[in-house]
Amino acid sequence: MRFVDEVTIEVIAGRGGNGAIAFRREKYIPFGGPAGGDGGKGGDVVLVGDEGMGTLLDLSYMRRLEAESGEHGGNKDKYGKAGRERLVRVPVGTQVFDAENGDELGDVTKHQERFVIVAGGRGGRGNIHFATSIDRAPRRAEPGEEGQKRELRLELKVLADVGLLGFPNVGKSTFVASVSAARPKIADYPFTTLTPNLGVVEHAGGTRRGGSNFVVADIPGLIKGASEGAGLGHRFLRHIDRTRAILHLVTLDPGEDREPVADYLALREELTKFDEELATRPEVVALSKGDLTDVNEAYPALKKRFKKELGVDLKLFSAATKKGLGTLLDELALIVAEARRARAGDEAHE
Repeated sequence: MRFVDEVTIEVIAGRGGNGAIAFRREKYIPFGGPAGGDGGKGGDVVLVGDEGMGTLLDLSYMRRLEAESGEHGGNKDKYGKAGRERLVRVPVGTQVFDAENGDELGDVTKHQERFVIVAGGRGGRGNIHFATSIDRAPRRAEPGEEGQKRELRLELKVLADVGLLGFPNVGKSTFVASVSAARPKIADYPFTTLTPNLGVVEHAGGTRRGGSNFVVADIPGLIKGASEGAGLGHRFLRHIDRTRAILHLVTLDPGEDREPVADYLALREELTKFDEELATRPEVVALSKGDLTDVNEAYPALKKRFKKELGVDLKLFSAATKKGLGTLLDELALIVAEARRARAGDEAHE
């Protein structure tokens, strides 16, 4: 399935039904009073979070979404039926913006969460509401109101606890496949991953051995200049915007003429340019592919260099042999648990 994380659509709520002008025509009462009912309310357009969706692809084919209009009022005091709302299912993590001025209108962050994005028009009142002591047979009613209309820009930011950061080919997809049930495409060439992959980690050894689980997002490999859009980096960087922690992977890659410390500094610079607050999130840095001889031999010197030059405690692991993986997951589980507790405390005080 093609991954689409940004669409622009026009949404139009239903128009309210017109109020009716009618009079009673009962036996022995040839000139009865007003009996025109109200028009029904127009249908709303409602966004609904759906955790089963992972892309905005379906909406990319729907440039215009309209809700049903309300029915007109009828005689004998009959009220028109309200128009049906238009339900629009979107992936959890979808942000909604006004396409004209860029204002953020809402954020769908939970499964089945509902967000009325445009409201249906009010139904017009029938002539039963306009009778007075002077005018007992009013011949006027109200028309229904137009529904709200808006052009929206929807942006998807995947919801994950841990975001994987690293240049192409550092082993992010292999890591996700090793620690979760996710099966991302894996191959030995750059840009294998073209869409964010999510994996649920169930770590039995986490948070005081009571077990824990958290979501990891494998973001497509970035390159220098990503924050300005090189390699579509500006689109993919936003998918780690919601993460509680960042796992930054580096490795030896002689075929690409790259070096771990330089790689780390280059992507930290891109992260800071994209979002300074995001760059302050808790971070774990690890040297991947620890099952390879040259990586193992280079690790002690690299560990000292990362500590001395950057103040970073470099970890070593192998997704293939599981070497060092438990320790790495322990640290990530602890960071996620602390972030969740802090968020729960903030919400309790709101």
